[in-house]
Amino acid sequence: MSEVARPYFRAVVLTALAAAAVAAGCGKKPVVSNTPPPAAPPAARPTVTLQANPTSINKGDATTLNWSSTNATQLTIAPEVGAVAPEGSTKVTPADSVTYTITASGPGGSADSSVRVTVAAPAAAPPPVVNATLEEMFLKEVQDAYFDLDKADIRSDARTALAKSADFLRNYPQVKVVIEGHCDERGSTEYNLALGDRRAAAVKQYLVSLGIGADRMATVSYGKEKPFCTESGETCWQRNRRGHFVMAK
Repeated sequence: MSEVARPYFRAVVLTALAAAAVAAGCGKKPVVSNTPPPAAPPAARPTVTLQANPTSINKGDATTLNWSSTNATQLTIAPEVGAVAPEGSTKVTPADSVTYTITASGPGGSADSSVRVTVAAPAAAPPPVVNATLEEMFLKEVQDAYFDLDKADIRSDARTALAKSADFLRNYPQVKVVIEGHCDERGSTEYNLALGDRRAAAVKQYLVSLGIGADRMATVSYGKEKPFCTESGETCWQRNRRGHFVMAK
């Protein structure tokens, strides 16, 4: 190669190398980053508190529920109260002891809180003081037996009355009685005395059949001489046809 051609050849080689370098640079792919964007922070979990003032009440009285919450979008109180605001108070009157629970929920989850309210039952009324004497109880519990016209047979209603009288005599064995036979105003004195005697005897015999000792009962007939009602008419006459009890002295 001549001296004149050598510089020309060097220039051509350098130009080719530069072109190759440029071509290599243009063909290189850009680097893509695979790093994900930062995650959003999680939603805060709700908090809630519930209190009652007072926590012990008498039946029929009220108590006040107070509550507060954070990060909650929905709150409910059970039983019976229902949906409530994020913070507040309400009065309740529970019939019996109960546990109130508030539940708070939101994007971050849920939380609850409870409070117990104790309801005291009213004090039992003291038993009535019984000051009745034996004579007063006798007049209340011992019942007369009534009869049909001209009859000395024990009727069904008389059996019921005499059963109650027998109960009293069994419960108070120290009591003795006189059974009086009575009649209405119709008929002669002699007839009614005899009829009253049969009626008193029938009452005594029925009580004996119920287990009452015969020695605790005496009989007497007053016929129509001691009427309980003095009007003339069946309503009044029925009241006078009876076997009547008197406590023996």
